[in-house]
Amino acid sequence: MTGAVRDALARFRQADRGFTGKGALSVALVVTRHARDRGLPLDPDRLLTGQGGQVLGLGYAAVQSILAEHGETRVLAREAGRTSRGSIARMRTYVACLNALAAEGPVDLAEAEAFWIDAVRAFLAAKPFRLRLDPARGLRACFADLLAQAAQRQRETPGMQYAGATLQHLVGAMLEADAGEGRVAHHGFSMADAGAGRAGDFLVGDVAIHVTTAPGEAVIARCRANVEAGLRAVLVTLDARLPAAEVLAETAGILGRMDVLGAEQFLAAGLHRRGGFTAAGRTAAMREFVARYNVIVTGCETDPGLAIDFDG
Repeated sequence: MTGAVRDALARFRQADRGFTGKGALSVALVVTRHARDRGLPLDPDRLLTGQGGQVLGLGYAAVQSILAEHGETRVLAREAGRTSRGSIARMRTYVACLNALAAEGPVDLAEAEAFWIDAVRAFLAAKPFRLRLDPARGLRACFADLLAQAAQRQRETPGMQYAGATLQHLVGAMLEADAGEGRVAHHGFSMADAGAGRAGDFLVGDVAIHVTTAPGEAVIARCRANVEAGLRAVLVTLDARLPAAEVLAETAGILGRMDVLGAEQFLAAGLHRRGGFTAAGRTAAMREFVARYNVIVTGCETDPGLAIDFDG
């Protein structure tokens, strides 16, 4: 279940919003290590100290030892949630998740631990991206800078897909700004539309919209399926990847039957339109847009580092 373990744990975090803070991440690391040492299924009652008031083995030293094995020396939590009642509840919740996975088949617990290590690194790196309206620069350049920040953080945090997640939710926020609140369904970035049976990352009216930082044959094939099903297909990708996406669509014979849009241009055009082509309007529109994006991220993702701090 190597790939499946990450998908399952991503769904678990998506469903249980409590597994985002340093205490919960500490619990996840320690319980996963118990599972590696003892095997699955686990008995949650045997993961309590003698008095039943603490999670067995949960503490600063144990958590830092696990992190050190993965080359991570930063401190996650000096208290590690050891005496928190919430830690016991989270332990039981996570044990139930692992036991359910074990009931379906063998669980790659090394991969599970790697998942939580990545989550810790993301938590430690979780500073909001900065978006600034510079009067001397175009809106397209502002969005390009923002996406460059996401790409840089992704390079610094292996295993985390900051660039793709940021782009997806930026596009989603713009779509919702145009279509109206509640008219666009949003999903976590890890929830692939193909696996979930969705027509695209977004479906607005009869338009299936796919968002990607790296267009390939797979997404073009999904666009072809949209067209053949009577939908209009739109592919939104980074401006720099636009030529490659068009070549792929042309090779597949559907370039004239779908729309391929550059993300930075798409976002900039939307902000100009919503701002009424005035300086004050652009500032107000950007502030509203960023607030909408942050609400979407909070509802769909577990990583607070995906938020945007607007300097306007």
